[in-house]
Amino acid sequence: MKVLIVEDEHRIAASIKTGLEQEKFTTDVAYTGTDGYDLASTGDYDLIILDLMLPGMDGLSVCKQLRTDKIHTPVLILTAKSQIQDKVTGLDTGADDYLTNPFSFEELLARCRALTRRPQNSLNQLLVVDDLTLDTSQFTVTRNHTSVSLSSKEFSLLEYLLRHSHQILSKDQIITHVWSYESDILPNTVEVYIRNLRRKIDLPFRPRPELIHTVRGFGYKIGD
Repeated sequence: MKVLIVEDEHRIAASIKTGLEQEKFTTDVAYTGTDGYDLASTGDYDLIILDLMLPGMDGLSVCKQLRTDKIHTPVLILTAKSQIQDKVTGLDTGADDYLTNPFSFEELLARCRALTRRPQNSLNQLLVVDDLTLDTSQFTVTRNHTSVSLSSKEFSLLEYLLRHSHQILSKDQIITHVWSYESDILPNTVEVYIRNLRRKIDLPFRPRPELIHTVRGFGYKIGD
């Protein structure tokens, strides 16, 4: 899953980014409201963590404009403003949750998972194609009841493929969702990771059907 962190305090942003990436989230960071809005309105995110007191555009303005633009990505407001009226205003503006600072990372993580589990987001925890299963809550992958060990990035790539099973995904789509905005990724990097996934979830299980397919000139898909 891919998360956008909009937070002008670099220390807080770095701490959240590090924690989420350890939990296998892909993250982008914006330090101003204007940059946050630009990324949120053009990028493909599963969740936005949004501070209220931001330079450029304040957090409420960012959230309100996104909802006006019909962008319904879940928004978790993270702020030092703890008054009830602040919370009411934030939620009424279109935010999905509100967490005040100081906070524990465990609570932040739990709220992130809760928001991305909501039915309208179609983010199931258990993803299955044929005899391959990926559990996003336990970070486990099995095929034919056998555990498969993946790196963090391989796990993120496989999750993205499974969430769009039976669909053709271009290299650009994969790069946009699986890697952060500032990553210097070339198209052949995707080829390398796809090759690694095949070595782990296809080759060891022959003669069972291959699950990852290359669609020449278009991209990749998982499943028939």
